[in-house]
Amino acid sequence: MTHSFLPIKPAGSARWDVAALGEVMLRLDPGEGRVRNTRHFQVWEGGGEYNLARAARKCFGLSATVVTALPRNDVGWLVEDCICQGGVDASHILWRDFDGIGRDSRVGLNFVERGFGLRPALGVSDRGHSAASAMKPGDVDWDTLFGAQGVRWFHTGGIFAALSDSTAALTVEAVTAARKHGAVVSFDLNYRASLWASRGGSNAARALNRTIAPHVDVLFGAEGLGDRPSGGDPRTAIESAVADFPNLRVVATTCRTAHTANSNDWSAIIHADGQFRESRKRPGLDILDRVGGGDAFASGVCWALMAGKTPAEAVEYGAAHGALAMTTPGDASMARLDEIERAIDDSDAGVIR
Repeated sequence: MTHSFLPIKPAGSARWDVAALGEVMLRLDPGEGRVRNTRHFQVWEGGGEYNLARAARKCFGLSATVVTALPRNDVGWLVEDCICQGGVDASHILWRDFDGIGRDSRVGLNFVERGFGLRPALGVSDRGHSAASAMKPGDVDWDTLFGAQGVRWFHTGGIFAALSDSTAALTVEAVTAARKHGAVVSFDLNYRASLWASRGGSNAARALNRTIAPHVDVLFGAEGLGDRPSGGDPRTAIESAVADFPNLRVVATTCRTAHTANSNDWSAIIHADGQFRESRKRPGLDILDRVGGGDAFASGVCWALMAGKTPAEAVEYGAAHGALAMTTPGDASMARLDEIERAIDDSDAGVIR
């Protein structure tokens, strides 16, 4: 399926429906406890870019691959096993020799509390010197991935680009190659202050985003790109981004007001084909684990547009998928397409299935 405002390669014309570039970490989850006190962690795989690829495969039945790097040791193989269980192809993982201590190559870790009530969610990153953060231009044969194999939709984001100067340069190289070979390119701004604290802060992040943006078709997020302040209004931020970068075919963002960690007002906005559409509002949405909700939203929009849905339908699929993803633990969505469609119709709550 294709749209006049967003040409997409037809299904079956490429080896991969979706390819993602990003770090895949291990998330260590203390459940209802605190990181500082727990003696037990549940382990999940996660990463903003990977989460979209996994949802594309598990929730929507698309073929998906991830481009990342892992150390050649048991922790790296654990992440690979998680990736394979998620149905995502692992053939584009770059394997790095392990030096015995993790000084040169390791798996990134993310310790995450879900939060409850007045206690917000908490993330503690431990990802320095990771194999993915050392990825650099020239590491990946983009002509084979995008040319010989073929990709319909390529996704990456600001979290991976923020890891190091070399991942920033690799991101630019990747989006340039994807556009050259006719893949739709999506980019999630996904600003994390902690990743930029020692690298120039929000101004440096904005400068990098503005280097990447000319090669992007679909942008997720509203803040962190435009030079003009939005005053907190996502529509103003989106209008600023589209004015500065007319190549942006679609811009979509979630709208969240957190009353407590477990009660959020939730909706989303999309700008496509010159118009805004807004999803239904879900005031006081019950939240179990908010991490990954935005990635689920992005994957829902991605699939809907690839399936030929209208922008108005796409923002509903994205918002419903994000809402469902936040009802289960871990970064990755556990939803299925039929559940998402019932959530759009509001026909599931209170029903025993």
